[in-house]
Amino acid sequence: MIRPGEIAVVGAAESTKIGAVPGMSQIMLHADAALNAMEETGLKPADIDGVACVGPMMPQQIAHYLGITPKWVDGTGVGGCSFMLHVRHAAAAIHAGYAKTILITHGESGKSRINATPRPPEPESLNGQFEVPYGPFGPPTLFPIPVLRYMKERGVSHEDLAMVAVVQREWAAKNPRAMFRDPITVDDVLNSRMIAYPFRILQCCLVTDGGGALILTSADRAKDFPTKPVYILGTGESVETNMVSQMKDFTSSSAFRVAGPTAIEAAGIDRSAVDHMMIYDAFAHLPLYGLEDLGFCKPGEAAGFIREGNTRPGGKLPLNTNGGGLSYTHTGMYGMFALQESIRQMRGTAPAQVPNAKISVCHGVGGMFSASGTVVFSNQKP
Repeated sequence: MIRPGEIAVVGAAESTKIGAVPGMSQIMLHADAALNAMEETGLKPADIDGVACVGPMMPQQIAHYLGITPKWVDGTGVGGCSFMLHVRHAAAAIHAGYAKTILITHGESGKSRINATPRPPEPESLNGQFEVPYGPFGPPTLFPIPVLRYMKERGVSHEDLAMVAVVQREWAAKNPRAMFRDPITVDDVLNSRMIAYPFRILQCCLVTDGGGALILTSADRAKDFPTKPVYILGTGESVETNMVSQMKDFTSSSAFRVAGPTAIEAAGIDRSAVDHMMIYDAFAHLPLYGLEDLGFCKPGEAAGFIREGNTRPGGKLPLNTNGGGLSYTHTGMYGMFALQESIRQMRGTAPAQVPNAKISVCHGVGGMFSASGTVVFSNQKP
């Protein structure tokens, strides 16, 4: 087993620009973020011996483009939380001695679609056979299937769902790089354009261009770098079904309930010790599921927890402090940006810095609840 704090993040950077970046292809966004991360650590491509990324870019493309000949690669692709799994796998590889310095990259031209590859369900796939013919296609029309059941059984109102977006906009207002920064109210959300019931456009993620990169190494080597190390205390991963209609329970994610508690248990911490949290928020319901499935709220209590102000600036559990996928950025696979914000908070460099934050939980989703990954970070070595 990997001990808490045995592996550290020494490099973390996003692409120079996020939002609309029509002058850069997806591989260029990967490289831009990677070079930014290498620059802050003082590393060169020859110093990197492990590479991880997720499709449509493959590790061999990224390694060749950057001039890296790695000893270890990972191309695990389970959707937007793939990067959380990459962190977990990279930590295991460093622990096992397969590599010493691992680069994880992301780049996606979600808005400009430069060199982007459309990935519709193939007609012969399970989704193509058993979901697409009935109308739902893509997250805005697939996510409402479990959400409506969740709202009914948990007693969650439209106002509760809107409040998630309102609170995250409060955080985004503090972040100069956030795409949307103007304050919004519950009425603003409920009066915005309907996309797919119950989601209005202000409850749906942004569509942007951007990238990010992480560099991991052993904690013993972290002292050799100019950056403040952020230690990995625990990690977890799981998958359920790639068809949202086949979830075991529409009010809870089986993958969340494995990945999150696994990471927290591995970290050896109590939930009350968590100072900061990132929950992948492609749509406004995901923080509610995350808070409950990870054990920070009892079933049915997450909406009230947010409504009472616990996750907003000054609250007892600051959540999605960059503004999240709803207001900061969302290239299509958002997990890398959630990781970046957790690391900024642990470094003490976040635009909306949480005072004295020592432990951050970063939780991601892939597809429509089909996968999950969780990482627990700290700025203090156990």
